[in-house]
Amino acid sequence: MPQPKYITDIGKIAQLPETERENLKSITNKFVFRVNDYYLKLIDWNDPNDPIRKLVIPNEGELKEFGRWDASDEDTNYVVPGCQHKYDSTALLIVSEVCGAYCRYCFRKRLFRNDVKEATSDVEPGLDYIASHPEISNVLLTGGDSLILAAPKLRAILQRLREIDHVKIIRLGSKIPVFNPMRIYEDEELLAAIREFSGPEKRIYVMAHINHPREITPEAVRGFDALHKAGAIVVNQTPVLKGINDNPKVLGELLDRLSWAGVTPYYFFINRPVAGNREFVLPLEKVYRIVEEAKSLTSGLGKRVRLAMSHTSGKIEILAIENGMAYLKYHQSRDGQYGRFMMLDCPKDASWFDDLPGSDRYWTPPQKKTEAVVSVNALSDMPVQRVKVR
Repeated sequence: MPQPKYITDIGKIAQLPETERENLKSITNKFVFRVNDYYLKLIDWNDPNDPIRKLVIPNEGELKEFGRWDASDEDTNYVVPGCQHKYDSTALLIVSEVCGAYCRYCFRKRLFRNDVKEATSDVEPGLDYIASHPEISNVLLTGGDSLILAAPKLRAILQRLREIDHVKIIRLGSKIPVFNPMRIYEDEELLAAIREFSGPEKRIYVMAHINHPREITPEAVRGFDALHKAGAIVVNQTPVLKGINDNPKVLGELLDRLSWAGVTPYYFFINRPVAGNREFVLPLEKVYRIVEEAKSLTSGLGKRVRLAMSHTSGKIEILAIENGMAYLKYHQSRDGQYGRFMMLDCPKDASWFDDLPGSDRYWTPPQKKTEAVVSVNALSDMPVQRVKVR
């Protein structure tokens, strides 16, 4: 199959009425719009509530800037430009500010504003930092989308990381496996790089972003298989999104089809309260009920998935929400509180950890770490500014 054609002008989406295209330009003037003709064919254009459509076609709610641009305070994790170090064993390299797809719910929506510059094309400071910190065994390449990088550039980064002995796992965060799977199975240079740098003792993991079972096409399955044969391990993570996958049967089917294709269901996330993403947010209790019902419809392999919030203080796993109480624990913690159990009141409308009364007893807002320049952490009613992290 030929490589898909990318479209960055909402005015060229002929399936949308002209009046709708014109109305949406105010959104695409502010936030990136990027799709391709392969992915557009997955949309049922006769259904205005089609979930695939909602994933990539702008919605007017994006201009309602409730919340914060950086809901997890990523700016406090920067140690050098383009590199975050939140958990002892894991570093994050923002290697691209371009996505294969720009999903409308993106928690890094701030990266795709015309007035924000956070990503950097120079990964050398990050690589040097990782090399000098032997506690880092895992490195996540993200952005943007790590698999949007040209194969020679990605190979060069992989080679540099493999020269650092203490880096055992390299993770590639990407939507490409379902947005442009042909790029994977037709790009022999990419697959050769994965074969070269993913071995029995030091694996490459592809952190796929698959939100709906309809994204798992024959082409996507072929891409998964190509990655497996090249030595990569593919896992999946997705937020539970209002109007897209907030249905137990849909999530149950997603868990089944991932497992059948050998893709590990890794995380269901609570959607972060990011400015412009209000249309996709659900109450915590509702998400918990949907996920538990979905898990009841799948096998033990599908049930491996964890429901979590990627909060400033760490990844908080939702163990149960019963009788108005939330039962939580730290699955990851920036302050070393791994496994700490929390029991908090859970109001019906609570949609984030900070909405739970008493949650502030369990964490302290972090201090700025470094002189890295980022453009985040502005409240929705304030202009986004470039700020120096101290």
